[in-house]
Amino acid sequence: MEGIRAVLLDIDGVLTVSWRPVPGAVEAVRRLRDAGFALALVTNTTSRTRAWMAATLSDAGFGVTADDIFTAPAITAAYLARNYPGARCVVLNSGDITADLAGVTIVPDDAGAAPDVVILGGAGPEFSYPALNQVFGYLLSGARLVAMGRNLYWRTDQGLQLDAGAFLPGLEQASGVQAEVTGKPAAAFFATALDALGAGASAALMVGDDIEADALAAQRAGLTGVLVRTGKYQRE
Repeated sequence: MEGIRAVLLDIDGVLTVSWRPVPGAVEAVRRLRDAGFALALVTNTTSRTRAWMAATLSDAGFGVTADDIFTAPAITAAYLARNYPGARCVVLNSGDITADLAGVTIVPDDAGAAPDVVILGGAGPEFSYPALNQVFGYLLSGARLVAMGRNLYWRTDQGLQLDAGAFLPGLEQASGVQAEVTGKPAAAFFATALDALGAGASAALMVGDDIEADALAAQRAGLTGVLVRTGKYQRE
């Protein structure tokens, strides 16, 4: 750990599974804090708000606040403000994240005119054929596609579950529209957390359970990527 000043921690699959602490995770976070490392929690989870995550993790003993948590929805809101100010957006996501999309103009998916941007969040029952086909139509009509992540799946207490990354390549190929990814593995996502901690990439670790979106993406961004054997980790 020589030269390391900051540690970025994924939440789902690393600290918790189905929002219950992974054995030893609370103690590990406490030891990192006691050792003087700057910590940030970085997650592509789009089913819950930052405030809900902070309250739940704090109740579980992690001792974090909303300011410690960097989520794909919050990063997406900032991205849209910079690149598509005032854009009319439709959101396809499992869970209500409106509070973390502050400043984003969200229109109903039955508003008539095609939106300027389709925001693709985490998968769930909402990702039905009619919903995906409607998104396909919006993209053919000229809408941009902003995806909060490319994760293929995540782990719950019921096992592995498909995520939006399992549908995203099909939408891209069918529509000819390439998604602009705002969550992990985007380098800007890691940079935002590091800026808040006042640490450079070479002085930071990223700890995650996703070999692509966490460990390898962090390495490409100049961080040290660490893969844990919990969550969605698979031996191969």
